Amino acid sequence: MRAPSAALYVGGLLGPFGAGVVSSMLPELSGSYGVSADTAASSLTAYLLPFALVMLFSGTLGERWGQVRTIRAAYAGYVLVALLAALAPWFWLFLAARGLQGVANAFTTPLLLSKLAQITPAHRLGRALGTYGAMQSIGQTSAPLVGGLAAERSWQWAFLGIAAVAAVLTLIPLPPDERAAGGEPARLRDAWRPAVLWSGLIIFLAWACLAGLPFLVAFRLDDLFALSPAARGLALTGFGIAGFLTAPLVGVLADRFGAKAAVCAGLALGAVAVGTIGLSGPLPVVVVAWAVGGVCGQLVLVGTNSLVLRGSGGRGGAISVVTALRFLGMSASPAAFTSLYRHDPALGFLVPAAVLVLTAPVAVLRPRSQDLA
Repeated sequence: MRAPSAALYVGGLLGPFGAGVVSSMLPELSGSYGVSADTAASSLTAYLLPFALVMLFSGTLGERWGQVRTIRAAYAGYVLVALLAALAPWFWLFLAARGLQGVANAFTTPLLLSKLAQITPAHRLGRALGTYGAMQSIGQTSAPLVGGLAAERSWQWAFLGIAAVAAVLTLIPLPPDERAAGGEPARLRDAWRPAVLWSGLIIFLAWACLAGLPFLVAFRLDDLFALSPAARGLALTGFGIAGFLTAPLVGVLADRFGAKAAVCAGLALGAVAVGTIGLSGPLPVVVVAWAVGGVCGQLVLVGTNSLVLRGSGGRGGAISVVTALRFLGMSASPAAFTSLYRHDPALGFLVPAAVLVLTAPVAVLRPRSQDLA
């Protein structure tokens, strides 16, 4: 693996790690700042919401300013706000630092993906995106563990570690910028084309109904099997671990059979996995079904990113919009399905499963004029 490529992959780890690191230290945050557990949990939203909203235009702005320059500036900013989070004496300032972390991350994720598409041959793009997805799964899966270990002594150590990693990333060489086709500057309206928004809608629904459901799976594990918090957490890691282990293979399949096929397979199999969790069954069945969901999530993610990056010539603005809609879908999941689950636990899973089934043919039957690849 070339050094510039390695830098792109490692950079993909930082975002999901920084987002999820607080999930296992909420009691310590609550005690440190004298706030309720629910208030401490808002530190998750404080990161994800600005991250998703700013990504609606960050990729286009980053291309205007220069991708390498923007990525390095974002890493440097990430160092500063991570240190601010570690040293913040008041909870409101900690939340502000978390929000600024999300903003900084919004200027790295889409541009790293764009860079990856620019240096990767088209016939190997799926493999590269699979490896990138594996790194993101490592970040997502390891964040609660590392955060919990840090909180055993002092939760601030986790943010000092994040700042150190971001500082190292600012020094690693990146592939040089390439001029846009025709030399035209990036425009916001180019990223908001109907084809891009169509793919964004598909992944919004997929993430709302699949990757955004760990909270609902936790409810199910508690209601059916009365698992301890540690046991629930272990069961939930199956999604990320399965996604990590299979992401390279998913990339190969996307290259061989096509990105659309990967997306549709992920949606259809994901519906089966989610529906299985909603039906009462043995604990191993639920755990395995959730792990299968992690594989399905990779199929949808790698397929969608491949379609968008190929169809947009690797431009960061398009992938930025689609990634923003992906995380907005995840953030919408609790509001969409919590009440439904409380009314009928089975419906809480069967309804998102039905949405996934209905989305699969939509991904196939797009008008040719809106096709990305």
